[in-house]
Amino acid sequence: QVQLVESGGGLVQAGDSLRLSCVDSGRTFSRYNMGWFRQAPGKEREFVAAITRSGGSTYYADSVKGRFTISRDNVKNTVYLQMNSLKPEDTAVYYCAADRSIATPNPNEYDYWGQGTQVTVSS
Repeated sequence: QVQLVESGGGLVQAGDSLRLSCVDSGRTFSRYNMGWFRQAPGKEREFVAAITRSGGSTYYADSVKGRFTISRDNVKNTVYLQMNSLKPEDTAVYYCAADRSIATPNPNEYDYWGQGTQVTVSS
């Protein structure tokens, strides 16, 4: 069973950095591709980044490419999202998700979700 818990969100100013973490308390973390998504008020959930099981491949939304970095530690059962040069438009609840099949930008493909962590970027 996969149980995901995000942390690391907060209130920051534009240009600042944050690192989000997502820990899986189960024992099968390395079997899952992992993704980060975000949802702003009144908007649909959108893809941010994804990483394959081994960490060998990563994928990013165009809006965060060059600013955000996804990584994982399969020993610590943790996936990270390093966010640099934050912008007010990055304000959202950030969710991590696990997908047994593929690393995909489609949220409907993911099997398990965390509860989310709020990121607020002030201008």
